[in-house]
Amino acid sequence: MKRKVSIIGSGFASLAASCYLAKEGNDVHIYEKNSEVGGRARQLKREGFTFDIGPTWYWMPDVFERFFADFNKTPEDYYHLEKLNPAYQVYFEDGEKITIGDTLEKIYHAFEAEEPGSSKKLKKFIGQAEENYNIAIKDMVYRPGVSPLELISIETAKKLGQFFSTISREVQKEFENVKLVQILEFPVLFLGAKASNTPAFYSFMNYADFALGTWHPKGGMYEVIKGIKELAESLGVQIHTNSPVNKINLNGDTATSIMINGEHIKSDIILSGADYHHTESLLPEHKRQYPEKYWEKKTFAPSSLLFYIGFDKKLQNVSHHTLFFDTDFKKHADAIYDNPRWPENPLFYASFPSVTDAGCAPEGKECGIFLIPLAPGIEDTPELREEFFQKIIKRFEKLTKQEVKNNIIFKESFCINDFKSEYNSYKGNAYGLANTLFQTAFLRPKLKSKKVHHLFFTGQLTVPGPGVPPSLISGKLAAELIQNSKF
Repeated sequence: MKRKVSIIGSGFASLAASCYLAKEGNDVHIYEKNSEVGGRARQLKREGFTFDIGPTWYWMPDVFERFFADFNKTPEDYYHLEKLNPAYQVYFEDGEKITIGDTLEKIYHAFEAEEPGSSKKLKKFIGQAEENYNIAIKDMVYRPGVSPLELISIETAKKLGQFFSTISREVQKEFENVKLVQILEFPVLFLGAKASNTPAFYSFMNYADFALGTWHPKGGMYEVIKGIKELAESLGVQIHTNSPVNKINLNGDTATSIMINGEHIKSDIILSGADYHHTESLLPEHKRQYPEKYWEKKTFAPSSLLFYIGFDKKLQNVSHHTLFFDTDFKKHADAIYDNPRWPENPLFYASFPSVTDAGCAPEGKECGIFLIPLAPGIEDTPELREEFFQKIIKRFEKLTKQEVKNNIIFKESFCINDFKSEYNSYKGNAYGLANTLFQTAFLRPKLKSKKVHHLFFTGQLTVPGPGVPPSLISGKLAAELIQNSKF
């Protein structure tokens, strides 16, 4: 039966869900509050420079391949991928940097050079991480989080101990070198939590990092959004921008329409890929599944202070992705998770896509994106943004041995207040709920409302969790749940 499905938001999860639902013959409409699609994965263009506003890392290429294969397509039908070499570089306090290459052999060599004997330990660690990847990404994450029984299998039973240990504990058991430990703990930041709070089972992120590699879609991550949008429209999805949803209307316990700019749009099904907390605020209070106390107690992934900078020259001693771990990570993590505040000496990340992709900046110039992870919900002012920019750019100049302040053509920032205003993000978080032990699988907010019939959710606050590949999977799970529901 053909049903009218109204989807709120147009991020990766919403776009993916729209494709699956349209493929099944539904009349699918996406309503996006902003002027372009993509949700957090939008694009900024200025003076010949092109920036990804949101995600900049393309990991887990197999997840993208699996998504497009569901429609007899490939990623190459929509965008061109290049494997990065190096995948990324990491700077440390003493000015030393470690390069993560594009093959396991190169990475083993880099580890061995830093700590003799570590390559053997790394091979063992990656072997276990690969087992976890095959269990998690190829199977477990494609389950809708409706029951704890989804986690039970012969394979997960063998890994039970890893759910009650942590990444930090397992890494530090094998590796003594602080720099190598930081590199191995880095990938779980994509899950939005400290390594000391993330189950050891999530070492599959290390396999994704080292074995599957880091890729770049020519033109930036927004090319992926454009590709999925093209696929969706080819399947009949209709996309409406500048269409903020102000209310979800009910008839008794059933969602019947959404209100946009005073207009009631009748819907058989409503699926929200917008912020979960915000979406429930569009309902009467007694119809919300999760009260304010629920959200207040949850561990959220960080927010971010981002800078988008056009430089009038090519920069030295940087790679496409460059991490700056030259300060105390534990102190920075404490400022994010334990005692929320602006960190005194923050770690930061920088991306220079024009190192790889000449089209991202005018000839002879450089496109730079700088990111500082922050606690969601803290104060955000222009003065604080500038203070912290000066902190990181001074360190950047020192570590990369070059002066760049006077080569800045323009600088734009994006922070907590922008995440709130642009995406209705709870406390201005950037990545959703952290994947801690008690916020995994069936313990995350549900894809299907328990209080309102015909209302569903998708995206980073529900299963399987934060990140671009999980968002694609979340869209598929929500669409399948809708298709399998009897109305």
